[in-house]
Amino acid sequence: MRAYTKNLVGVGIILLLGFRASGQTLDSVDNRATDSMVGRVWSSHFQLTIINQVHSGFHAKYSGVNSLADTVEPSATSITTTLFLGRRLWRNAAFFFNPELSGGAGLSFAVGVAGALNGETYRIGDPAPSVSVARAYLQQVIPLGGSGTTDVADGQNQIEGKLPARRLTITVGKFSMSDFYDLNGFSHDPRGQFLNWALMSNGAWDYPANTKGYTEGLHLEWAVPGWSIRVSTVAEPKIANHSAMEYVAGKASSETAEFEHDYSIGKQQGVVRLLFTYTNSRAPSYNAGLAAIADKDTSLLKVISGNAEGAVFGGHKGGICLNVEQNINDNIGAFARAGWNDGKYATWAFTEIDQTLTGGFSLKGARWGRNGDVAGLAGVMNGISAEHRAFLRAGGYGFIIGDGNLNYGYEEIFETYYKVGLFTNVWVTADYQFVNHPAYNKDRGPVHVFAIRGHFEF
Repeated sequence: MRAYTKNLVGVGIILLLGFRASGQTLDSVDNRATDSMVGRVWSSHFQLTIINQVHSGFHAKYSGVNSLADTVEPSATSITTTLFLGRRLWRNAAFFFNPELSGGAGLSFAVGVAGALNGETYRIGDPAPSVSVARAYLQQVIPLGGSGTTDVADGQNQIEGKLPARRLTITVGKFSMSDFYDLNGFSHDPRGQFLNWALMSNGAWDYPANTKGYTEGLHLEWAVPGWSIRVSTVAEPKIANHSAMEYVAGKASSETAEFEHDYSIGKQQGVVRLLFTYTNSRAPSYNAGLAAIADKDTSLLKVISGNAEGAVFGGHKGGICLNVEQNINDNIGAFARAGWNDGKYATWAFTEIDQTLTGGFSLKGARWGRNGDVAGLAGVMNGISAEHRAFLRAGGYGFIIGDGNLNYGYEEIFETYYKVGLFTNVWVTADYQFVNHPAYNKDRGPVHVFAIRGHFEF
């Protein structure tokens, strides 16, 4: 952990150790089913994902620093391998550790489309494969009374056992915000579902993360049957879309809250989630960026484009996101997301989307006799604020988009995939994306993007 987050993480660890010292030790485990220590002690899993993409050539009146190449590119390949380790500690507590190797690059080095084309490339800074610690966090479950339990299957970063149905969960350390927030059973995982960033997470949520998608901080979740509330405070990048992170309360931090409700329509289950976020950072405003363009202040423009550290704090961004998933029958599921942020300050961590609307369907192959297969289709419409548009039109650049000019239009994306289950733990996916007005520019595109993905896990 870096020095600037040690205090925050340290407070969380002290709280957890204090809870343990209060008598919650392995020796005090009784036979009640509400004890989540029932089950395995260790959990170990592994995943390997390789994605190869290519896009068509397309018409472009002009190109800039962050433009998607308008000619057919040599195919771009990304690779990630992750080891998921978990160990039970004292009563109702566990530690999770994920070393990860990542490498490769996205098409045009993952710039030129706000709804970027490969959800695995956001984890990759240097194209050369490198090993890093993706996650390292301590988790404590505190029962809140009642006799009900929830069964937990063995899986990635979860240990087989039982959890109290009414509980408070404290998580402290290094993790991804997408591990806990904006989950969706049909549209969340680029390793097995849609590839596009705007279908992986709500594009309007500039969620706090380093270049590879992780942050450090404190997360709390209160859960009772049918309802959950999550809150967190975590570190922000020191430089836009950069690996260096910092936590300075009220100046460089991101606070997130999400309300989740499980429901059913007939016998079919559904979930609705409402997320609120507020972030403080070193991000300059787009109006300041416009003034910098007029004054030829390259130092501030480098901050907005992610090439220099902001000299002062003062950036802030608030947003709200809605996320719904609904089973239609045993083999068909539907989902939708809507998101908005105020868009006055520069995008700092995820991607340059200020408004988004997405929706689609997931179909299990059991309908046509292929139990291991899944097909999906989805549509995306992204937009940006008036301030953001003016900045790009004047020739400004963020860290994801910027063509040197802008003839504004909504960025419209269609994606479909078919995933084939070859063996129990091996899948191959064919994926197609159609992008109209890439980077919100009517003067460029449309673009056809094709991909093959291989995924292995145990």
